[in-house]
Amino acid sequence: MEPIIRMEGISKAFPGVQALDRVDFEAYSGEVMALVGENGAGKSTLMKILSGAYMKDTGRIYIDGKRVEIQNPYHAQLLGISTIYQELNVTPNQTVAQNIFLGREIKRKGILGKLGFVDKKEMERRAKELLNRVGANIDPRELVKNLSVAQRQMVEIAKAISLEAKIIIMDEPTSALGPEEVEKLFEIIRQLKEQGIAIIFISHRLEEVFKIADRITILRDGKLVGVMSKDEATFDKVIYLMVNRPLGDMFKKEEVSKGKPILDVKNLKSAIIKDVSFSLYEGEILGIAGLVGSGRTELVRLIFGADPKISGEIYLNGEKIEIKSPEDAVKHGIGLVPEDRQNQGLILKMSVRENIGVTIIRKILKFLGFIDKNKLTEIAENFVKRLNIKTPSIFERVLYLSGGNQQKVVLAKWLASNPKILILDEPTRGIDVGAKAEIHAIMSQLAKIGIGIIMISSEIPELLAMSDRILVMSEGKVVVELPRSEATQEKIMAYASGSY
Repeated sequence: MEPIIRMEGISKAFPGVQALDRVDFEAYSGEVMALVGENGAGKSTLMKILSGAYMKDTGRIYIDGKRVEIQNPYHAQLLGISTIYQELNVTPNQTVAQNIFLGREIKRKGILGKLGFVDKKEMERRAKELLNRVGANIDPRELVKNLSVAQRQMVEIAKAISLEAKIIIMDEPTSALGPEEVEKLFEIIRQLKEQGIAIIFISHRLEEVFKIADRITILRDGKLVGVMSKDEATFDKVIYLMVNRPLGDMFKKEEVSKGKPILDVKNLKSAIIKDVSFSLYEGEILGIAGLVGSGRTELVRLIFGADPKISGEIYLNGEKIEIKSPEDAVKHGIGLVPEDRQNQGLILKMSVRENIGVTIIRKILKFLGFIDKNKLTEIAENFVKRLNIKTPSIFERVLYLSGGNQQKVVLAKWLASNPKILILDEPTRGIDVGAKAEIHAIMSQLAKIGIGIIMISSEIPELLAMSDRILVMSEGKVVVELPRSEATQEKIMAYASGSY
């Protein structure tokens, strides 16, 4: 049987970096082929070549046994290749139907069609058929901005089917989904498999790879290092090939004796948050669990002053403080590493040095308000070394760093401000196992020196391993507080889903 996609000897170089070095890759119709590797391993580059976003330097590509030269993303679509990116490619102010048929609008019949009039009813009818195929109960007339991330993803999948895709590339499709939504996505992937579509599944969540993939392709440092069936693969074997070392226990939190209360939140309310109270101690990692939409991110945004509160009080070291803006929070020693690091945590077109310096500009001003660039360089170089940020130099734009290294730059930015409290919203979302272990090690080190940490994570094993206590949220409320010794995956899920 001929693979539907075969890539042979693919190489691609960028200035100073050999991103891909003679990589082979293939996938069959009706197969889920997982593509895994550390950040910077070459996964995205390989898939961008297949989707027409990049041109290869050398190598050959075959679709259905026929050699092709993919010129651009539109050409890739014509060849039956669709890509669903981690940052979903939808237009929020248009309807679901308009998004599905964007650029391919169905025209009305007769003279009106020739004049460019769109057949809105027919587009909505066909969109509904496509949504039904992926089991999505979504009104095609609804504006996309009103949909959840999971629903937007289903719109993207419906769009791929409308393009008669034979190959669908899914880049970190579960990164912003809760457990129930992940299972729904997997049901859709199984349906697509039955329809003979090849799925290329890129993920850092290896437990999900083992659950959904038929075969696994592993890249390391731009080279192919392994291809194996799910039955041949083991967790340890895949990790070893990815990082070239046994990782052992991925999550290692050092035991730290809890200090005095550093943060007290009392009866905090907003349009979404309902009367939440809790305390955070020096040197403690407080985990927050909950399903998507439970109010976890909204809670920490209230504490950070990013959203307005209706009522409630916040105390820092026993003293009541008013936080009406992020600037107020920073002044009080509170830092927030947001869930969306690229849009909210970094200035992508600025350098590593400039991003690290964002929170401390006022502290490094010289006479007449000029920035002390030597001091800024010294601070940036110190954090690059301390956090093991892999970058050609501190003057490299953060846009060109891997996800794990971008996350370390966000951490460095806040650590430069000497925070007392650090809020981490999905700190390891979309980063590989090696970088994840490094982030956890940094968290342990910060707790050891007395920083209080609040961590939101959708990965329950991460919460169980890294948290001293876990607050479980549902519908804007904290429904239970679990000490580490009593918390289990089953118990957290039961409380989060309201079935305990």
